[in-house]
Amino acid sequence: GTYDEYWQSRSLPSHMKGVACAVMTVGGWFDAEDCWGALNTYQGVEANNPKTQNTLVMGPWYHGMWASGQGQTFGDQNFGSNTSAYFQDEIEFPFFDNYLRGDGRLKRPEAQMFQTGSNRWRSFSKWPPKEAKELTLNLHSGNVADFSPSAENEVSPFDEYVSDPANPVPYQGGVIKSRTREYMLDDQRFASQRKDVLTFQTEPLQKDLNLAGSVTADIALESTSTDADLIVKVVDVFPSDAPGKLADYQMLVRAEVMRTKFRKSWSNPSPLEPGQIAEVKYSLPDICHTLLKGHRLMIQIQSSWFPLVDRNPQQFMNIYHAKPEDFQKATIRIHHSKEHPSSIRFQATPN
Repeated sequence: GTYDEYWQSRSLPSHMKGVACAVMTVGGWFDAEDCWGALNTYQGVEANNPKTQNTLVMGPWYHGMWASGQGQTFGDQNFGSNTSAYFQDEIEFPFFDNYLRGDGRLKRPEAQMFQTGSNRWRSFSKWPPKEAKELTLNLHSGNVADFSPSAENEVSPFDEYVSDPANPVPYQGGVIKSRTREYMLDDQRFASQRKDVLTFQTEPLQKDLNLAGSVTADIALESTSTDADLIVKVVDVFPSDAPGKLADYQMLVRAEVMRTKFRKSWSNPSPLEPGQIAEVKYSLPDICHTLLKGHRLMIQIQSSWFPLVDRNPQQFMNIYHAKPEDFQKATIRIHHSKEHPSSIRFQATPN
């Protein structure tokens, strides 16, 4: 629904004012309940209380995994160590010991982040890292993504697919009896095989790529409808010689949806103009992930993510009042010409 006064009054980051005590916000990169909340609570405290001791910790965890389990494996991924115990012993206990029993003078890194892919803890003086540099991944025809701008001689200025609310793209492959946590990093090959999912990927990387910080999608979208959903997914494609089931694995690293009627404002929705190209620019939750040498960086684009996101009738209307006949197919075009480029902007750090 529209981001009206009801929802605005309940936005926790905006209420983080007058915070005088030391704060440690803890979250998980694969927290299916609330990955966004930890990152933005930290930012809310930081923005409103510049003198407060404010720290952020993010691990390779599902919701609450920092306080239970070993934090070494999740889904098909192995992070190489007991990350939950490390957090409890090396980060959490020293924090409380310092501020509750000590003199409060222990200096700790402001951001302690587990970097998946390379599977190591990293410390930063702030988040996003001040040493991070922007890296723009551009989409091209032929299912190609690279770090060069779109050219005049693109084979095609766009790619397209038909989005059908009666046959939405599921959020996970296989038979699903209930919502899982593992979808946050699950294999996306089930999606890339569908005709209503576009894929763009790089050549195998010649060296490790450390993505650490914000992620922004800037997509040139055209639709035959007055509303559409845009789901952008960041995927780490493992090489064919990876061990066991990880061969050719398409690991979901980050994904987010934008209901395009909110592309200009969360509070004042506006329709798409059928046949007209619209810029759809929005933020995905931050990431801290290394794509290792030999891996590929893939972007997947689709217009449904069922049932994580309710089906869009693809008409500009109050979806809560939609009737069965309101749900219509739409042809979605993703442009990637020199005049109308589409890209994903990352922040990258040195090793």
